[in-house]
Amino acid sequence: MTAVDEKAPPVTPAPRRTPGVGVGQGALNLLNGTFLLIWGLITTLPLLWAIVSSFKTNREFLADPWALPGAAHIENFGRAWTVANIGEYFVNSVIVVVISVPLTMLLGAMAAYVLARYEFPGNRIVYFGFVAGLIFPVFLALVPLFFVVRNTANLPIVGEALGLNSHLSLALVYVAFSLPFTVFFLTAFFRTLPNSIAEAAIVDGCSHFGLFFRVMLPMARPGLISIGLFNVLGHWNQYVLPVVLMNEQDKKVLAQGLASLAISQGYRGDWTALFAGLVIALLPVLIVYVLFQKQVQAGLTAGVLK
Repeated sequence: MTAVDEKAPPVTPAPRRTPGVGVGQGALNLLNGTFLLIWGLITTLPLLWAIVSSFKTNREFLADPWALPGAAHIENFGRAWTVANIGEYFVNSVIVVVISVPLTMLLGAMAAYVLARYEFPGNRIVYFGFVAGLIFPVFLALVPLFFVVRNTANLPIVGEALGLNSHLSLALVYVAFSLPFTVFFLTAFFRTLPNSIAEAAIVDGCSHFGLFFRVMLPMARPGLISIGLFNVLGHWNQYVLPVVLMNEQDKKVLAQGLASLAISQGYRGDWTALFAGLVIALLPVLIVYVLFQKQVQAGLTAGVLK
C-alpha cells in the first residue's frame, strides 16, 4: 500500500433516502400553503370589500354590492364622522386606550419582572393567580362590576372622576382584565433575558429600581411592543364592558357607536356611511400593526429562539 493510499480520507457512504419521504413532505408543504392562502383570502376579501364599499354611493351599493365605485365618494367619511357621531366615539376610544394601555404595560411589566427574576415565598402562588385570571370569563363579572364601578362615585376624593360613564373607570377596568395575559406573556419573556447583564449592572452600583427601568425594560422592548399591540387591539375593539359601564350618548366608545350605526341602518339605509365608519375604526389598528410588525414577530419568537 502506498503513502497516498494511507492518507486518503475514508469514503462516506451516501445517505440512504427513504422512499416516499420527499413526496410526503412536498404534499404537506402544499397543504399548508393552500390552507394559509384560503385563510388569507377569508380574512382579506371582506376587509377589501368594506373599504371599496365605503367609497360608493348608496345607490351604487344597492344596485351591485360587488361592483367597483364609479368615483371615490370621500363625503361618506365626513357624513359618518359628523352625522353618525363616529368622530365623538373615536375620540372617546382614544382617551380610554391612551389611559389603559400604558398603565397596563407599566403594571404588567413590573409584576412580570419581579415574578420572573426574583425568588420569594409565594412567587408561584402569585404567578398562578394571574394565570387563573385568563380562564375567568368577563360575562360572570358584569353584574358585580356594574355595582362596584357605580359605588366608586361615592369615594371621598376620587369619586368625581370615577363611577359610571367615566373614561377613567372604564380604563381601569380594561387594565384589570388585561393584566393576567400581560403578566403571563412578559414573565416568560423576562426569563429569557441574560443574567450576566443584570449582574454587571448590580456590580456597577445600579439599584434594583434603576436595573428595571434603565437596563431590563429596554432589553424587553420587542416583548413589550408585542403585548402592547395585543392590548391596543383588545381595548380598541372592546364592546361588552362599555355597554355595561357607559350609558350616556356622549360617553360611548367607538365599538358602541358602530353597533348603534349598524342597527339604525334598517331605518335610514345609509350603508356607505356604515362602511366608512368601519374603515375609520380599522385604520388606527392597521397603521399600528404595519409600523410595528417586525417588532411583534421578534417579540413572539424571542422565547422560542432562546
